[in-house]
This record gives sequence, structure tokens and C-alpha cells, in this order.
Amino acid sequence: MGQLLAIAAGGALGAVMRYWVSTGVYALLGRGFPWGTLAVNVAGSLLMGFLFVLMIDRLVAGAEWRAFVLVGFLGAFTTFSTFSLETLTLMQDALYLKAALNVLVSVVACIAAAMLGVILARQVA
Repeated sequence: MGQLLAIAAGGALGAVMRYWVSTGVYALLGRGFPWGTLAVNVAGSLLMGFLFVLMIDRLVAGAEWRAFVLVGFLGAFTTFSTFSLETLTLMQDALYLKAALNVLVSVVACIAAAMLGVILARQVA
């Protein structure tokens, strides 16, 4: 039961943070491209790589903390379903180049961010 409550609490916080970050990015860059979703997905991927290594390899965090951060917070913070819908909308609007760019940049940037997070965490004493 402790892990479920941790996931729920982390998810609530992650969802609010996703809203704040994506709204802020859209305010800066506009809505002509899904920049807000891309920003939270890349940031979430970086954090997932970094915190996974820290919590599993370095700090050996308890199951509730891992559930709170990795499953709850980051699960709600990243927005793959939003990414999918925004890409579909671009395709339905016949903006195929933007849709393809969104897929390519999102996948490459998120994998690179996760890798960077792992590398950075492994360099932490």
C-alpha cells in the first residue's frame, strides 16, 4: 500500500510540474510546434536516466522513494500520450514535415537525454 500512495503522490506532483513547465515553454515559444511537450519529455528523460542510476546504483533508495520519483512523478511528468496526439493532429492538418520532425527530434532527444542522465549520475561520487 505504501508504494501505491507514493506513486499517487508523485503522480500528482509530476502532473502539476508538467503543466507548469509546458505552459511556460509555450508562453516563450508559442504553439506553432509542440515545444512544451518536447521540453517535458526531454527533461523527463534526462531526469529518468540520472535519478535511476542515483536511486538504484548509488543511493539504493527504498522502494517507496523509487515508486514516488520514477513511476509517479516522472510517469506523470512526461507526456507520451500528449506527444502522440499532437503528432497525429499535425498529420491530420497535413503538416507532415512538422509531424515527422516532432517524432524524430522527440525520440532522438529523449534517448540522448536519458543517456546523458545516466552518464552524469555515474560520475557522481
